[in-house]
This record gives sequence, structure tokens and C-alpha cells, in this order.
Amino acid sequence: MGSSVRELAGATPATRDRYVDLLRVGSLGAVVLGHWLMAAVTPDGVGNLLAVVPALQPLTWLLQVMPVFFFVGGFSHALSYRSLLRKRPEGSEDSVYSAFLRARLQRLLRPTMVFVLVWGAAALLVQLLGGGGGLTGVTLRMVTQPLWFIGIYLAMVAFTPPLLRLHERHGWGAFAGLAVAAVAVDVLRFAAGVPYVEFLNFAFVWLAVHQLGFLRADGRIRPRRAALLAGGGLIAATALVALGPYPLSMVGMPGEKVSNMAPPTLALLAHGLWLVGAVELLRAPAARLLERPRVWRTVVAANGVAMTAFLWHLTAMFGVYGALLALDVELPEPASAAWWTQVPLRLVLAAALTAALVAAFRTFERPAASAPVQGHGPLAALGATLCLLGVLGLSMVGFNGLLDGRTALLIAIPVSAPAAVAMTLGGWLLVERAGRGTP
Repeated sequence: MGSSVRELAGATPATRDRYVDLLRVGSLGAVVLGHWLMAAVTPDGVGNLLAVVPALQPLTWLLQVMPVFFFVGGFSHALSYRSLLRKRPEGSEDSVYSAFLRARLQRLLRPTMVFVLVWGAAALLVQLLGGGGGLTGVTLRMVTQPLWFIGIYLAMVAFTPPLLRLHERHGWGAFAGLAVAAVAVDVLRFAAGVPYVEFLNFAFVWLAVHQLGFLRADGRIRPRRAALLAGGGLIAATALVALGPYPLSMVGMPGEKVSNMAPPTLALLAHGLWLVGAVELLRAPAARLLERPRVWRTVVAANGVAMTAFLWHLTAMFGVYGALLALDVELPEPASAAWWTQVPLRLVLAAALTAALVAAFRTFERPAASAPVQGHGPLAALGATLCLLGVLGLSMVGFNGLLDGRTALLIAIPVSAPAAVAMTLGGWLLVERAGRGTP
């Protein structure tokens, strides 16, 4: 591992934007840390520390960094798709699209499918043996929740080619169009009371942030623009929360009538703008830091396991709490002095268990050997759609109640865990087949 990381780091081309790799790792790391800190587990169940101590909710303006990850995704997708077009000037757009989908989804879906299948088998065994209550039931329900992010990311990959063409034609106007659409959705939602329209902002808000990544790929977010994004986004987010119907927290809170996250709101888009501007303003000093060999090797090593760590970090967290309960270690009242005293121990244990899980499953995050690609675009698009729906459905329904027919509503359609797993697996197989040109 050490030698391969050293070789990869040493082989980094001078043209590579190392800061993007740091942002990718840093954003996922912030999400993991946020989840570990916010979980308020007691023998009676799992709560949210931000609900127990509302004064901590402003911290979500720093820890809710998923917009940064999607921004980085836009940058990477633009470079990847354009690279394929250059390498295959004689190929059809259909074959380039399927090759792009397979290449981008492979590293994402291989570790995801392993996670889904391992947890699905474990949940089935637990419930066949009559378990599924207490903390075990909570774990089976909640461990899949971070998969929503993978579902949204799948949509971004699938929509990259048409949105990239839109960007190349209109530049900042393409981003503005998506932002205006997000504004319109919230106006219809809050002012006109139009039902279900808010779900459109799962697309408009996140794709607008993704579009900023295209602009960065073309060098169109310079320091002045970054300062405008940071300042304007922060002012807008503050005004929307202070004067509008938007909550302070930039993550979902239990029992709230309006969430900035599910579905995304205009306030979350403004939050994303200020984050993107802020990280771009830090670009120059961070680039100098990343020129140090030891720092860059650390980023390379973390990038190689980041998705695996993200997928399994809640498993590790619940494993730590389960072990503490099994050992009769008292779990203090959340936010009490004893609870805060126990935080460092829980973080260290969760990190150690995550590292063990990464060691067990990291091989599935390594890129598979490339195969001859002919391409079948419609089949690839169908596969990506099934993966998207399956992963989103599983993030909502979880694995608890696997044998009881438990369902959750996905775009007004009830979805069970077995159906979600079947869609995810079937979609992945279709993407693989399409990428090899064997419809």
C-alpha cells in the first residue's frame, strides 16, 4: 500500500489540479465527522445532537459540505467526458456516452454494491433469527441513509453530456437558468402552495452546484468571482433564513416542517454558493501546501479509500455504540458534561473500526481492468436510471422490516428494500453490459 501510494503520488502529472483531490477527500471527511458528532445515541434510541442543543445548528454552515463534493464532481465530469471525446473523435456520441457512464460509475458503484449486498445478507440473517429490535433495528434502518448522496451523484453523471453542452453554449447563463428554476420552485412551494413541486429542486439545486464545476474546469471562477460567490451566497443564505420560511440548520432535523436538505431549498443553494466561493479563495495557499510530497501522498492515499470509508462509517459508529452497550458502558445523556467527555473516545473507536472496514473492503474501490468499449447509450441510460432509483429507494426504506414488506415513498411510488436492491443490481449490470457494447 505504502509503495503504491508513493508511486502514484510520484507519477502525478504537473497539470493535475491537486486541490480538487483535497476538496473531494475533505468534503467526505467533514460529512463523516459531522455524522459521528451529531449522533445522540442512548439505550432508548438515536437522536440528533443539533435538536438537543439548537445553539449548535450554525455549525452546519461549515459542516454541510456536500455542495463542495458536487462542485468537484462537475469539474471532474467535464474533464473526463471531454477527454473521451478527444480520444475517440471517430466514435459516435452514443458510444462515448456509455463509455463515460461506465468509467465514472464503476468506482462509485462497485463498493456501493458490495455494501448493499453485505448489509442485505446481514439484515436477512438477523431478521430470520427473530432480531431487529433496539439498536440493531435502528442500525438496519439508518445505515443506508447516506446512500441518498450516491443517488444524486448518479443523476449528475447521467446528465453531464447535455448539461456540459448547455454550459459550452451559455456559460454562466446555464448556471443562472438552473438557479432561477430553483427560485421558481420555492416560490410555487411557499407562496402558491403547489403540492409536490418542491421535489424538482433535487435536480435544480444540486445540478446548479454541479454546473459551477463546469465553470471551474474552464477557468471561469477567478478570485473576484469567487469573492462574489462567497459574499453574495452568505448574505443571501443569511437573509433567506432570517426573513423566509427556511430553518437555520443546513442539514435535516427530526420533526421539522421544512428541511433545507430534503428536498433542497433556495437557502441550501445560497449556502452552496458561499462554500464554493470560500474554497476557491483558499485555492492558492492550498496548492502550495499540496506541493509538499508528504501532504500530497496523504491526499492520494485518502482518495483511494474515500468512498469505502464513507459507505461504512455509520456501520462503524453503530458498531462502537453496540459494543459499549454490550460491555455495560453507560451512555450519558446527550450534550451532558459526561457525554462530551466521552466524545474523543467514541471518535477514536469509530475511526479505528472504519479503518478496519476499509482494509476489508477497499479492494472493491480500485478501478477494474479496462475492457474494450463499443457502447450502447440507451441501455447505459436505463441502467443509470435504475441504479439511481434503487439507491435512493434504499436510502429511504433501509433494511429494517426486510421480511415485513416495509416500504417508503419514492416519487409517490412505494419501494421496498428487496425492490431497491434489485433495481440497483440490475442497473449496475446494464451499465456494465452497455459499456462493453453487448446490449
